[in-house]
Amino acid sequence: MRAETLCLGAMRPSKPDSEEDANSAPQGSLGTAMARLFALLGSEDMKRWRFRMGIALGLTIISKLFAVSAPVFFGEGINIVSAREAGETVANAATLFVFAFLAYAGARFLSVGAPQLRDAIFAPVSQDAQRLTQVRAFGHVQRLSLAYHQTKRTGALNRIIDRGARAVDFLMRFLVFNIAPTLFELVLAAGVLSLNYGWEFAVIAVITVITYMALTWSVTEWRVKIRRRMNDADNEANARAVDTLINFETVKAFAAEERETNLYDDALQRYAGAAVSSQSSLALLNGAQAFIMNAGLLAMALVAGWKAWTGVLQPGDVAAVTLILMNIYQPLNILGWAYREIKQGAVDMERLFDTLNIAPDVADRPDAPALELKGGAVRFDQVSFTHDGRSRSVEGVSLDIEPGSFVGLCGPSGAGKSTVLKLLFRFYDPESGQVLLDGQPLNSVTQTSLRSALGLVPQDVVLFNDTLRANVIYGRPDASEEAVWDAIERAQLGDFTRALPEGLDTKVGERGLKLSGGEKQRVGVARAILKDPEVLILDEATSALDSQTEKQVQAALAEAARGRTTIAVAHRLSTIAEADKIIVMEAGRIAEEGTHEALLAKDGLYAQMWARQSEAGGAEVSEGAAAE
Repeated sequence: MRAETLCLGAMRPSKPDSEEDANSAPQGSLGTAMARLFALLGSEDMKRWRFRMGIALGLTIISKLFAVSAPVFFGEGINIVSAREAGETVANAATLFVFAFLAYAGARFLSVGAPQLRDAIFAPVSQDAQRLTQVRAFGHVQRLSLAYHQTKRTGALNRIIDRGARAVDFLMRFLVFNIAPTLFELVLAAGVLSLNYGWEFAVIAVITVITYMALTWSVTEWRVKIRRRMNDADNEANARAVDTLINFETVKAFAAEERETNLYDDALQRYAGAAVSSQSSLALLNGAQAFIMNAGLLAMALVAGWKAWTGVLQPGDVAAVTLILMNIYQPLNILGWAYREIKQGAVDMERLFDTLNIAPDVADRPDAPALELKGGAVRFDQVSFTHDGRSRSVEGVSLDIEPGSFVGLCGPSGAGKSTVLKLLFRFYDPESGQVLLDGQPLNSVTQTSLRSALGLVPQDVVLFNDTLRANVIYGRPDASEEAVWDAIERAQLGDFTRALPEGLDTKVGERGLKLSGGEKQRVGVARAILKDPEVLILDEATSALDSQTEKQVQAALAEAARGRTTIAVAHRLSTIAEADKIIVMEAGRIAEEGTHEALLAKDGLYAQMWARQSEAGGAEVSEGAAAE
């Protein structure tokens, strides 16, 4: 079942919302949560579990039938004992006495044992539903646009997915198998009390339970608001911890350990304050619940005692009606906690479905075909695009890149070079104009086929916390061992890899922190070479390498680029001086284009940049190194 089938309600554009909105907006409608829950259980993916669902439901009903009948058997046993002690002649009294109490014990056991068997049978169903929800949410978030992820904290987003999936499991166990069966038991018990002992007992039971539930719901609604504040503070603390730990090098470099710790402490203090309020209100709720519960038992005992005194009921009947009410109370003991958690579960589920209901800014058209590769010709036709917070990122950009050509892209920081690359990868769709690859508009083909045709060596190669092999084959997981080693050798990583004790199975650490900058860069080069893309994009691909290694890798890249379209973004102009064409950007527009010699002859922006770098002796000048 696709993620969009799971989502109820219309999809809305993924205009990035704030973290505060994500935390506070959901109200957690129980009706909506239940509808989503039953939609999930009834989905095609859960079809294989329907027999187990039926068995679990049957065991729940059976357990409640025995729970109500057990006190009746107990009362009958006491009545038999009482009749025997009063000197009355009862036929087969001993047999009836033993039978009544055996029936009580058996019913009592089955009322407790059936739910245990039910939980064991239903466990795979619950876990599979939780897994499906989590996988769908994770997959949907992966498909959301770059703009969405740029506005979200990774830690907070991960908590939304985790909590939402756990809410599915919790709501199934408590709503379906606890609260709903308790209401069924109340109706059943009211019928038994009315038919066997008198309508007064049914009225007392119903009024007591309704009063108990009304108090619990009203107080818990207030406590849910406190719990929401706790979650907000918890999200903030968790997100800040993840941000700080991921960027610990930056924290240390700026000596900001104490500042980050204080910010983390502030979030935890807010959480602690809300937790104190939550615990105090819980004590108040428990006290009020105990009062109502005991008042109901007192009323039941007084009425039953009076009826026994007047001869309407027998002593065992007094015990039976009291036990029936206590049996109803038993699951209600956790109603306050369960309702709060159910309400919070509904909030968590709603927050998760709010995320699932976000439509990507960049989405494939229905039945979009795969890209047909015809050499790798790239064309920008009057493309304009604006990032959030900028007046204009690129405006009216038109350029043609011939198949198999090597094109350099340069310009000052903020000129729009990175935006051009992101538009080519279709991380964004242009506001006007169109980008074409081999004559096909990028928005008319699938994103998967498009990005499969593109290879990227970025300025800052980010690696996964996995083995060296896993990072090299990331763009081509089915690559043979021979192809992997060929890519490693061409990226000048052969000697380094062979020198490692575990070779290709060496773990590179989180974001590749166990490798030097140059080593990470060469892993990125090897990954691109192994992928063998139609269009190769080099975004300052050798900026982190020393001069000797740079020459070696440049030679490998030149070999990898031969016969395929290559776009190289550079601020070190010497790396693109041999390009077939150089495009110079300024303020989101193409300022100049031509060969190196032609641009120098123009004595324009490119010539000025070249002169400054030449005067600096070829040193790296941050003309365009900053991220855009």
